[in-house]
Formats: sequence, C-alpha cells, structure tokens
Amino acid sequence: MALDRQSAAAGAIAVIRIVLADDQHLVRTGLRMLCDSDTGMTVVGEASTGEQAVRLTAELLPDVVLMDLRMPVMDGTEATSRITADHPATRILALTTFGDDDHLYPALAAGVHGFLLKAAEPAELLDAIRRVHSGQTPFSQPVLTRLVTHAVRAHHPVPVTLSARERQVLALLAEGLSNQQIADRLDLGLTTIKVHVAALLAKTGAPNRTGLAVLATRLG
Repeated sequence: MALDRQSAAAGAIAVIRIVLADDQHLVRTGLRMLCDSDTGMTVVGEASTGEQAVRLTAELLPDVVLMDLRMPVMDGTEATSRITADHPATRILALTTFGDDDHLYPALAAGVHGFLLKAAEPAELLDAIRRVHSGQTPFSQPVLTRLVTHAVRAHHPVPVTLSARERQVLALLAEGLSNQQIADRLDLGLTTIKVHVAALLAKTGAPNRTGLAVLATRLG
C-alpha cells in the first residue's frame, strides 16, 4: 500500500503555486479566476503591496509571483529585488500596464524572470506562467521588440547568408520559442533544430540566443 502511494505521488503532476501581487482587488480576482481555471496552477496568496508580496513569499515559498510594478508602500521593482535575493528559487513574472523604459529596465535589473503587459491574452498569460516556471524568460512581443531595438542600436551584426530553413529557425528564436517549440512548429526533430541553432551561432558569431534575436530584427 505504501509503495502504491509513493508511485502515485511520483506520477502526480506538480502544480505551480502562485502568489498574486497587485494593488487592485478586481485585477487580483480576475487573475485568481484565470489561474485557478488551469488544473496545473493554484493561487496560494494575494498581496496588495510590495511589502506584502515579500512577506507572503517568505511564508509560502511560491513557485511564481505575478508582480505588478506600481504598488503602494513598496513598489514591485523593490519587492522583486528583495525576493530574488532571499528566495532565488521563486520566479518573478512582471505583469504591468507599463512597458516603457522607466519600468522595463529597472525591473530587469531587479531580477524579473519575465515581463508581460496586462493587455496580454489570457492564454498568453497562462503560457507565460508555465514558461517562467520552467526556467524560460517570456516577454510580451512589444517588450521584446523594445529590447531588441535597443540591442540593435548598440551592436551592428555583419551581413550573413542563411538558408531558408535557417531563416525560419531564426525568426522563431526571435519570438522567444524554445528548441522543442521550434521543432514542433516546423514539424522537425529536436536534434535537427539544435543543429540549425548551432549553425546560426557559428555563421553569425552571435554569442547566444539573444544575439540571434537581435540579428533576426536586423535582417527583418
């Protein structure tokens, strides 16, 4: 019987534990309903200030904190900085109305693991929670475009000749897709995608996937 229980526990799907941090009660209510509608997620706490978010994270040790950036007492950027310093295993997904530089770059410096605008579709938000929990760094497309534009201004990649398939892979990399997601999108094997990514890195001299995303914007 004990072995049966252990086997069942081992086969159970881990549920993502979430703390919501937003000073608007109506927003938190909507986010709770959305997250709880997904069987792979559960909201374990709500905070209306950054200070409460820090305290709840210490008490509950959630997997993910959905962090608004503008809150009273302590803003979301400061709360993020404290949480990432004290609880590095907790992932922070900024969820804000503001995607301008004054909010984006301080949040990135504080250690957010993803940055989503509140205008995002519900499915996009749920996907971003899953992705940030798995170690990825999801960004809303307007935010990603802003980051890449800034990077393009600072770096000037040399022209390269790419195959049609390499350009497809490069474009999907720029969307923030993982190798497995690109393989699924193009109906190719994961190993094949890894080969294409390695070829892209070798051809372009880009240091990493972010560098490839910059190149993708450069090439249009």
